[in-house]
Amino acid sequence: MRSVDAPLQALQFSRSSGRLFAQLAAGLASLALVTPALAQTQADDGTVQMSPMIVTGTALKVETPLAETPRPASVVQREELEERNVQSLDETFRYRAGVLSGHYGADNNTDWFKVRGFDQSTYQDGLRIYREGYYQWLPEPFGLEQVELLKGPASILYGEAPPGGVINAISKRPTDEAQGRIEVQAGNRDHRQLGVDTSGPVTAEGDVRYRLIGLYKERDGMLDHTDNERYYLAPSLEVDLTDATTLTILASLQKDDGVPVNPFKYAYGTLDETPFGKVDRSTNLSEPSYDKDERTQSALGYELEHRLNDTWTVNQNLRYSHLDLELRSTYAFAFPAIASGRVTPRGLVYRDGSIESWTVDNQLVGKWFGERFENTLLVGLDYQNQKLEGKELDLYLGNAIEYFEPIDMFDPVYGNFTRPPESLLTGRDIDKQQTGFYIQDQFRFDGRWIALAGVRYDSAETDNVSQALGTTERSDDEEFSFSGGLMYLADNGISPYLSYTESFDPMGRTDGDGALYDPVRGEQWELGAKYTPPGLDGYVSAAVFDLTESNPLVTEGATQTQQAERDSQGFELEGIVYVTPQLQLTAAYTYLDSRVTKDGQSGDSRAALIPRHAASAWADYSLGGMFDGVMLGGGVRYVGESVGGNDGEYDVPSHTLVDLMARYQLTRNWQAQLNVQNAADREYVASCDSTWCYYGDERTVLGSVSYLW
Repeated sequence: MRSVDAPLQALQFSRSSGRLFAQLAAGLASLALVTPALAQTQADDGTVQMSPMIVTGTALKVETPLAETPRPASVVQREELEERNVQSLDETFRYRAGVLSGHYGADNNTDWFKVRGFDQSTYQDGLRIYREGYYQWLPEPFGLEQVELLKGPASILYGEAPPGGVINAISKRPTDEAQGRIEVQAGNRDHRQLGVDTSGPVTAEGDVRYRLIGLYKERDGMLDHTDNERYYLAPSLEVDLTDATTLTILASLQKDDGVPVNPFKYAYGTLDETPFGKVDRSTNLSEPSYDKDERTQSALGYELEHRLNDTWTVNQNLRYSHLDLELRSTYAFAFPAIASGRVTPRGLVYRDGSIESWTVDNQLVGKWFGERFENTLLVGLDYQNQKLEGKELDLYLGNAIEYFEPIDMFDPVYGNFTRPPESLLTGRDIDKQQTGFYIQDQFRFDGRWIALAGVRYDSAETDNVSQALGTTERSDDEEFSFSGGLMYLADNGISPYLSYTESFDPMGRTDGDGALYDPVRGEQWELGAKYTPPGLDGYVSAAVFDLTESNPLVTEGATQTQQAERDSQGFELEGIVYVTPQLQLTAAYTYLDSRVTKDGQSGDSRAALIPRHAASAWADYSLGGMFDGVMLGGGVRYVGESVGGNDGEYDVPSHTLVDLMARYQLTRNWQAQLNVQNAADREYVASCDSTWCYYGDERTVLGSVSYLW
């Protein structure tokens, strides 16, 4: 295991959060002293414009400048999504601090994130996207205006959630002025895409506006004999019912058909040499002629905003969604002690069912002012209802070998299988309801101090019925969540803050004795500073944090227990700055020490998958003169070494990837762009968990031509 570099040895994270904050407060103070000098030099250059406010509603559920929010948040706007040609949601935050993605390889039917070492929940337009097991709702990036990330526990505003945080995908909305885009893309792995996006007023008065987005794309997966085809349609309508009332109707329909990518391989043949060489990263150990992944997801909802007066506003957001899934997915199950060392048994996941969900969030927002203060009060009541009905089958070991013969990892031959009869499928019904009431108050005093406090009460009920076992696992949880924060806004643009947040996540399952698992709880302390330098277009943020998860499920042999605790302590640095009107820089660095403590013992071990160090930098430059209309961009992503296996016995080496971009604005309406990810086509193992290892994505080349009006 590599030692920490000398400059980082000063950041020795204590197991005590008090010592942690004390040690790093000096580091943040040093940053506050150094950064203004650098910013002043750039400001004196005279070429940098004033910084615009970056506004988000995810961190506080009310639109607030990020620089005035005592919580850690990041935003990726539409311009950046287009510039990097983001193809899936988990590509969004590759150039932000605290986020790990791509660690399970080039999956084509799931978005994978780890935020500060933990799982997160995904929302779209402020309402939860339900992802239950293999029933994964996948937002299409072409239909998104921006994506927001709130790091750390967020139950105060969003109810039950893992402690990693909340990712909120914001859909494109109707626009006041007529505009449109037709885009054609082509690339390697037979990538083909056609997208249409048109928007504008419907009436001459402009009080009714529309947007219509359509997309078709298909692409082969990184593994042999895998692919996916997608149809996407998203109409929306915005109506000014009165001067004080606006109704926005949002709908979407998305259909995916393909063969799933199962990147499961082993340390044997990836990290470790074998007598037969390495297993090629494109090798498919599944059964492509049998596997299938067909999903259809549809949603219809609205956002209603009504201003009662100059002080109070009422909002109601509601959405109904439905997802149908038929998934047949074979995979390499576990590497046995076989003399030849060439073959592996396989397992099967079979799901055939649907998820139906309703979710509604009612908000009352009040804003009032005094001579020396401003106050924003948020009172909310939300309700979530999810129902899953389906049939399922899981085969492995002796049950699977009856139908799927072991496969040669170095020279696979497909077709050696017998289709399991549908009579083996058993029913699964899950009913889940949650009601939450929350209050949050943001108080600003003397234009300097910002205090934030909130409390939430949740009642969550889950019934999980297995027809195979003839059992019903029932969870009935009630929980209070608290949060608070304090921030100081200084004249030099530096805003230090301290915050505390909590989360809870009910399991809805029972242990081997039939007793319900306790809810998983998270809490986080954070000390940070946000910097928006006067005269410089951009921001810099830095933070240290201590995030603890209590009662996580830990696998011990054939059972799962909650005799454990996971803790992540870390430091994040992130910034986006226009050095000149032509040159923009984005940079991020993360140090994360994520550990698991079992059975209350003082000794602990590193958590699998999670690197200690990660860094990224992206720059884009708009040329002028004879090259007017040309933009060149490029980025470097570094992911440090991590561990895998049951006790961290696998050392996964670090990897560095290079991304490139070139754009040419041919005319006012025509634009061409080329994107290359992993430009050197580096072959690397992205991560290993307790059993499997995963190759990272190969080189991706995408060319696009767009007509805009």
